[in-house]
Amino acid sequence: MNQLIFLYVYLVGLLTVGAGCLHLLPRLGKIGREISDWLCYAPGIDLALAYFMLIPVTIGLLASGWQGLGIALLAELTALWLWVIFHELTHLEQRHQSKIHRKLSSIVGTWQNHLAVWITALAVPLFWVVRFTELIVYPPLTILIRLPKYDSKEWVNVSRHKFEGLIGYDLIWCLYCDWMTGVWSLGTEMLRNVESFWCPIRFYSEKKCENCQLDFPDVDNGWVAADGTMEDVTKLLESKYTPAQEERAWFGHSCRNCPENSSQEQQ
Repeated sequence: MNQLIFLYVYLVGLLTVGAGCLHLLPRLGKIGREISDWLCYAPGIDLALAYFMLIPVTIGLLASGWQGLGIALLAELTALWLWVIFHELTHLEQRHQSKIHRKLSSIVGTWQNHLAVWITALAVPLFWVVRFTELIVYPPLTILIRLPKYDSKEWVNVSRHKFEGLIGYDLIWCLYCDWMTGVWSLGTEMLRNVESFWCPIRFYSEKKCENCQLDFPDVDNGWVAADGTMEDVTKLLESKYTPAQEERAWFGHSCRNCPENSSQEQQ
């Protein structure tokens, strides 16, 4: 029991010190501000979030197995609430201003709103899986079959802390959404290339086509009809991809408007 208590206190301290360092960095002059900005964009944001989410659970597992994992999660929640309370106390002048959670609670109910928000936290492991997939699975495809490369920092970053009036509880959840939407959007963009390259065939279900075309525009922008033939598919592939092509992107990708790629597709 003493070991678990020590682990809990240690992890809460580790996380609290980390949060304090993030607040301190911008006050350390130009170098501090540059480091702080770097930590807001991939790969810096990946390292920062790993510090607060992945390192504690790893330490907990290694130190005390599944009990340690539970202690690590409890420590993360504790540190999160300590930060929320501290951040709101240091912004008391804004306590009477409009709040997102306050307004939504008045619309759907206080406990319903807060419980729903915390339920979304269960998706954190899923977004980490997506992020690791982007870092590990997709890059080899850019070499082997020349799918387009992406600059992760243009997608995976956080900036809502710069929005005036976001403090404490509202801020931490907005930063979570900030991160997860970038991770998900980049993953979807990568999947567009994968689908259009290997399987450019419309689904037999028109409802599925309708549902998917927002995230996969090529459904209605070039994929072969569900009642088409394999010859139609091979002709489409031949028209969209060439051996000399620099980037073999999905059909609506911006790189296809580049003069180099356009001329290669026409050859």
